[in-house]
Amino acid sequence: MIIALNAQRLLAFQTQCFKLQPLLPPIQTLRSIRVQSLSPHKALSSLHCRAMSTFGPSVQVKEKIDLTEKEKQIFDRLLEVLRYFNLKTQLRVAGGWVRDKLLGKDCYDIDIALDDMLGREFCEKVNEYLSCKGEETQGVGVIQCNPDQSKHLETARMRLFDVWIDFVNLRSEDYSESSRIPRMRFGTAEEDAYRRDLTINSLFYNINTSSVEDFTGRGIADLKSGKIVTPLPAKETFLDDPLRVLRAIRFGARFEFMLDEELKEAAACDEVKAAIADKISRERIGHEINLMISGKQPVKAVSYICDLQLFSVVFSLPPDFEPATSEGFDRLCIAYMDAAWNLLRLAGTSTFSDDERRLYLYAALFLPFMETVYPDKKGNKIPVVNHIFRCSLKLKVSDAETVIHIHSASQKFITLIPFITSNEDNQNVEVDWKREILEVSGTSRMRILAGLLLRQIKGFWRVALLVSTLLYPRNMERSQDFSDNQFNLDDRRETFMTVETAIIKLGLEKIWEVRPMINGRDIMSVLQLKTGGPAVKEWDKLLQWQLAHPSGTAEEFLDWMRQSHSKRAKTE
Repeated sequence: MIIALNAQRLLAFQTQCFKLQPLLPPIQTLRSIRVQSLSPHKALSSLHCRAMSTFGPSVQVKEKIDLTEKEKQIFDRLLEVLRYFNLKTQLRVAGGWVRDKLLGKDCYDIDIALDDMLGREFCEKVNEYLSCKGEETQGVGVIQCNPDQSKHLETARMRLFDVWIDFVNLRSEDYSESSRIPRMRFGTAEEDAYRRDLTINSLFYNINTSSVEDFTGRGIADLKSGKIVTPLPAKETFLDDPLRVLRAIRFGARFEFMLDEELKEAAACDEVKAAIADKISRERIGHEINLMISGKQPVKAVSYICDLQLFSVVFSLPPDFEPATSEGFDRLCIAYMDAAWNLLRLAGTSTFSDDERRLYLYAALFLPFMETVYPDKKGNKIPVVNHIFRCSLKLKVSDAETVIHIHSASQKFITLIPFITSNEDNQNVEVDWKREILEVSGTSRMRILAGLLLRQIKGFWRVALLVSTLLYPRNMERSQDFSDNQFNLDDRRETFMTVETAIIKLGLEKIWEVRPMINGRDIMSVLQLKTGGPAVKEWDKLLQWQLAHPSGTAEEFLDWMRQSHSKRAKTE
């Protein structure tokens, strides 16, 4: 199996490139534990991820919030509304905007918390004020309570100075044992702060007083020291709403902050694991994982999941699958993802779109499951990756299909890489996934094979090619001594670029957009076929002929097909 044959090389690879904090111990440590005497899976399971360092970063935090001109306009308008109606309402910007502004980052997500009225009621006051001043009123959208989407209270939204603003009342929460959906009531600013998921997200900016409010007493301190901490005891917080475990992981990875020891202990306990599985919808889990994979530190995020022993909880597998997973399979998944992430950064992230990058990382993460299947209700063997996407994460069906296609195409690319990268004649190119190929010259033969592969994977061919370089070559022996340079990223990037350039030179970059020069009816007419069944085989020959003769015409193909059919008829 390609995955097993490459696992040890992956371990040697971990310390290379970009001088990153290694996910796995350096090669000297690997040698000291005698990797050669272990299976790849056992070797990986004996290692400890370094994602959760003991020491947090020192973070530069501003002493005060500097407002942009647009923010000043918005806040001044809101204060005008208060003065006009003589309202005593305290207006506070909550959560992420405050955190990001203190970190010196731009943020356009403004959530206003109100202490004595609903968001909808305040938006009506804003429009009443605008009308009195002869200005155009704004439409108000009301987002109803939707706990499955983490909307526990009604939220009103309106546009001010071309910026969407959300308005919601301060709240306090009470949870039942069987659900992560709380019973809500109006609360004080302090109660609202303590019911937040993390201290760094519990800060307020009071618009009335132009000041930052830290009701937990440690939000700013934790921001400065780079710590992910819950306002209330971590276990209580997570059992109330287990989704907060994944949010803590996501923010920890995003800002490269240290997870609090109490938080880690609580997140890894059996009660919280059970709560994650039982109380959170799979859609919400998938949403959080998607945000992690799409973020700036995807490997760190999934490493946190692994270190907190949540990998099997999040990426749950069907009850009946084969072959069985080996010990340490979760770390093997992360090792491949880490390799893929570093290779992508070396090759250039601009090579891929955001969606291609996201699915590329998913494909790398699930490489150890590439040959793992489970039976459906009809007894058909289905890739386990399909179950992970559609059941464990409840992500799009197209995501599952694309990653499965990437895995399949990467295997096929591996068989083509040695021929494309060599300077030898490719007349004798043979692959196990396409036996019947037209008898043409070496270059044309390669164009046929590469073209057919690209027509299958379409716009994700670069993704599949980059994944294939992680697995190439596949004829390595388990007992080999894998040295530091055998998983060299530069070599793999060179392989990727060489094959990519060759495909472009062959004129195949968007070959799937090229339409067949004739249709099935033309084939049936020329061959005098009464049914369409026999034409299917001829259709495959049409695609091959068109790939081998990019400048050929429909008439030339039909002449070739008549001659070919005539020769077959004589031999039969």
